[in-house]
Amino acid sequence: MKPMSKLLGEERRNYLLNLLKTEQKPLTGTYLAEQTGVSRQVIVQDIALLKAKNVPIVATPQGYLYLRSHSPQPTRRVIACQHTFEQTERELMILVEHGVKVIDVIVEHPIYGQIQGSLMLEAKKDVHDFMQKVRNNQAKLLSSLTEGIHLHTVEANDDKRIDEACRALEAEGILLKKD
Repeated sequence: MKPMSKLLGEERRNYLLNLLKTEQKPLTGTYLAEQTGVSRQVIVQDIALLKAKNVPIVATPQGYLYLRSHSPQPTRRVIACQHTFEQTERELMILVEHGVKVIDVIVEHPIYGQIQGSLMLEAKKDVHDFMQKVRNNQAKLLSSLTEGIHLHTVEANDDKRIDEACRALEAEGILLKKD
C-alpha cells in the first residue's frame, strides 16, 4: 500500500524495509522511489543506511532484495570458471537449468584485491534480463579484468544439482580445472 504523502527519514526507511520484507522478488530503486515519493538517489542512500544497520538487503541486477533465512539451508559452493564474453549466457543458463542459483561473481584484481558483484540469478528470465542489461549498457563483465577467470558463489537444494551443473560446465570447457 502506497503512503498518502511523502515519507521522511526513519519513517520512510521503515516503510521500505516492510515493502522489501513482504516481496519475494527484487524491487527496483525506481519502484521504491515512486512508492515513497522521493528520488531514486534518496532510495540508494536509504538502502545504504539500512545496510549499515546490518539489515540483510542486497542489491541485485533486478533490484533490492531482503534476504531471508530459510530452513533447511541450501547447499552453497564456490566454483571457478573461465570463458569468453560470448560464453557468459551459456554458463549462466547451464547453472539455472540445473536448479542452481548464481549468487555472485568474484574476481581477484591485482590492485584492488577481491571484487564481488551480486547477481542473484535463479531462472532463465533472470539470465536473459541480466544479459540484456549488459548489452544495452555495453557493460564489461568483471571477468574481463582477469582474462575470463572468475568465481561464482552458487546454491541449490542439494549437492547433486551443483555437481551436475559443474559436470555440464566442464563439458562446455567453462569450469576451471584443478591442475
